[in-house]
Amino acid sequence: MQPASKKYTTIVGGRPFAFETGKLAGQAGGSVTCQLGESVVFAAATMGKEPREGQDFFPLTVEYEEKMYAGGRIPGSFFRREGRPGTESILISRLTDRPLRPLFNQQMRNEVQVVMFSLSADLENPLDILAINAASASLMISDIPWDGPVGAVRVGRVNDEFIINPTYAELEESSLDLRIAGTREAILMVESASDEIDEETMVKALLFGHEAIQPIIDIQLKMTEEIGKPKAEVKIYALDESIIEKVYARADSDLNNILDTLHGKHEQQAAIDSLRDAIVGEYTNEDELDLIASYKQAFEEVFKRIVRQRILDNKRPDGRKQTEIRPIWCEVGVSPRAHGSGLFTRGETQVLTLATLGTPKEAQEIDTLSPMETKRYMHHYNFPPYATGEVKRLGGQSRREIGHGALAERALVPVLPSEADFPYTLRLVSEVLSSNGSSSMASVCGSTLALMDTGVPIKAPVAGIAMGLVMADDRFVVLTDIQGAEDHYGDMDFKVAGTNNGITALQMDIKVKGINAEIMRQALSQAREARLVILDKMLAVIPVPRPDLRSFVPRITTVKVPVDKIGAIIGPGGKNIRALQEETGTKIDIDDDGTVYISATDGIAEAAARERIEALTETPQVGHIYTGKVVRIADFGAFVQILPNIDGMVHISQLDSERVNKVEDVVKLGDEITVMVTAIDENGKIRLSRQAVLEGWSVDEALEHDRGGKSGGSRPRSGGDHHGGDRRGNDRRGGSSGGERRSGYSSGHGGGDRGTHTD
Repeated sequence: MQPASKKYTTIVGGRPFAFETGKLAGQAGGSVTCQLGESVVFAAATMGKEPREGQDFFPLTVEYEEKMYAGGRIPGSFFRREGRPGTESILISRLTDRPLRPLFNQQMRNEVQVVMFSLSADLENPLDILAINAASASLMISDIPWDGPVGAVRVGRVNDEFIINPTYAELEESSLDLRIAGTREAILMVESASDEIDEETMVKALLFGHEAIQPIIDIQLKMTEEIGKPKAEVKIYALDESIIEKVYARADSDLNNILDTLHGKHEQQAAIDSLRDAIVGEYTNEDELDLIASYKQAFEEVFKRIVRQRILDNKRPDGRKQTEIRPIWCEVGVSPRAHGSGLFTRGETQVLTLATLGTPKEAQEIDTLSPMETKRYMHHYNFPPYATGEVKRLGGQSRREIGHGALAERALVPVLPSEADFPYTLRLVSEVLSSNGSSSMASVCGSTLALMDTGVPIKAPVAGIAMGLVMADDRFVVLTDIQGAEDHYGDMDFKVAGTNNGITALQMDIKVKGINAEIMRQALSQAREARLVILDKMLAVIPVPRPDLRSFVPRITTVKVPVDKIGAIIGPGGKNIRALQEETGTKIDIDDDGTVYISATDGIAEAAARERIEALTETPQVGHIYTGKVVRIADFGAFVQILPNIDGMVHISQLDSERVNKVEDVVKLGDEITVMVTAIDENGKIRLSRQAVLEGWSVDEALEHDRGGKSGGSRPRSGGDHHGGDRRGNDRRGGSSGGERRSGYSSGHGGGDRGTHTD
């Protein structure tokens, strides 16, 4: 018998927003689908029956899987099936994890797993927001103890008006892409990309989004009341408070002394570790392994309490003031052969970003359930173990590295020049060389330096800073430029990137159950003040992008050709374009709209490729003068190829100023002569005159003297418009008279060091 399902619908942003449960995955702890339009995400939440003994953290796993069948597509991989999670899946997993995690009791040791996958993708409504809501609803109706629900929406801004859950089409027009999740009372998670939006507008967007999630929270509470399972009883692994108090009494004075006198990361940590080992040794024996673990955890808890209390009393671990930024120094041009490089150091955090420019065809191909097909700007972030003085196994990028790279990418996209103005693919790689907090924001700063060092004409420089928070009862302190300990023991990591004009990216992770508008306003205000200080430091090193690319960086210029002429450039099986690239030493890409990109390291090669492309795509015009090759001789005249695979006929009467008795008396097969196009009939036959060039006649005068009549012309050679090609690179056209080049043909074709030239 088919199980009964139940559907719950509410209105979010003026559109139906639905949850359904009871039909799928009946053995999971809780399972639901979440639907907006025809986009549907499934989520299942399940908890292990027994706690994981010997583990000192709460084991939560949140995974999102993108299934290509949801959009009616077959995966583009070799195996034609989904493999390891792609970047987009990892980002959605992280996006969902962040608002869920703070609402669990962190002393639980039962493993909890939330698995989501795309069930339907309409290519109109993004799936990430549905994943967060589906995960929350599956936890709410399950037997898993959790202090939810959370609701999530996306906020856009079109024509200065906020909209909820914009479609992909609306996002193209939006100056804001803000994803927000929260509880009834407060905001838990923020992820944003924006076009230099000011701080107050951002706060209004956050409040607008928080108001919009209320119906989603209401419907989940209704689901829980009607069909939710009773919550399971789980063991909570709380430390013995008497041990904590004993360690506190013993360590308080020594820890405060260390924090007062030692401010370097490694020297401070070494002193703390030494004190911890001494205290554990005082209260335990070597064979009391469980007791040793308890005292180590108690010491960690005591240290956390002391650090937090000192911050509330305006005493930061490294002695800085609440809004003070660590010392900054920058450098550009670190790598002699990279296209651009920027080194940014703030305190003990150091990031080197290196930039590479490529041709349009080197853009990343996107094989996901979004409408995006390619990406011309890529930002990759690497965090090796030596950055924190550790030794670990090297492997692929972690979820954290992928997330930090995506954040830096979002921060810089709004200031990049358009592809029309700067037709390059850009790849930036941020190598974290040393880290003590906020390496992701240091990578934003290093990337700005690298782009400017490369000569990319960015609209404005971007800097980033990480804000922290410590809350206790009715007190809170917002910290500027947090370091590792403040991130670890604090309540918030709020990353803000932007220009002098406004915010370009936000990301907020919190460990408490939400923050209010007052905290958000203060954090954004302090972030702006810090951002302007950092920008001043960066611009002191390189105030504007370099005016020229380096000599070894390819210059890309553009030529616009008719769409129906693209085939003539490519040739059969790509024959023409391959020959063109090999013979001119260039790289050539062609868009479907007829834009041809020529990439060359010198102006001569670019000009040669341009002339060849223009010759391949030109259509003969009456009155134009060409230098062409004699390809056939007949008694009544000569056939001359004036453009690749396009020829016309010069009647014997038009071969010279004097009477010609025999064609071979004037020209022979293979000779090059300069001719004027005097007529093209309705069948495409082309009439030429050499006499008109010699005499300097106009078209009308040439026709009056043409005693050969209108017959005898030649059609363009078969396939001339689509398969032709002159691989010799000769200029096929002459000038206005006497074989000189036609005015304007060779001028303006060199291309600048960085700019483009479009015909």
